[in-house]
Order: sequence, then structure tokens, then C-alpha cells
Amino acid sequence: MNNDNTLRRLKTIEGHLKGVIRMVEEDAYCIDVIRQIQAVEAALNKVSSQILESHLNSCVITAIQGDDASERERVLQEITEVFEMANKV
Repeated sequence: MNNDNTLRRLKTIEGHLKGVIRMVEEDAYCIDVIRQIQAVEAALNKVSSQILESHLNSCVITAIQGDDASERERVLQEITEVFEMANKV
């Protein structure tokens, strides 16, 4: 995972979220607030996807190519759980 890029994106999202908080404090138009929240959600989803891609291309591939069957099962279970949680939200 490229931590510098990930941290930069998350700090940008943090700033955007602070802007949304300020909009609510200033009683901004509801639809404008919702649109900004959706932008924050989309940005978080993008970071999450990038982290997942990195994980799949490193940890998961290593486990699948390894000799430890329980480790393969564990990482595949983790991926399944991530997708199940995403569908609950």
C-alpha cells in the first residue's frame, strides 16, 4: 500500500468532512449538505478500494501461493467478511 498517497487522500477527506460539519453548523441548505456528504462517502470508498486492491495484490496472493492451508482460508474469510460488512452498511 502506498501510505503517503493514502494518508494524503484521507487528510483531504478529513478537510472536506470538516467543511460539511461547518455547513451543518451554519445551517446550510440540506440538499447541499447531502451532496457534500455523498462526495465524502465516494472519496472514502475510493480509498477503501485502493487499500483492498493493495491487500489483494500482496497479503492475499502471498497466502494463496503459500503452503499454509489455514492461512489461505483465513485471508479468504477476511475478504468475505469485508464484503458482507459493506453490504450491511
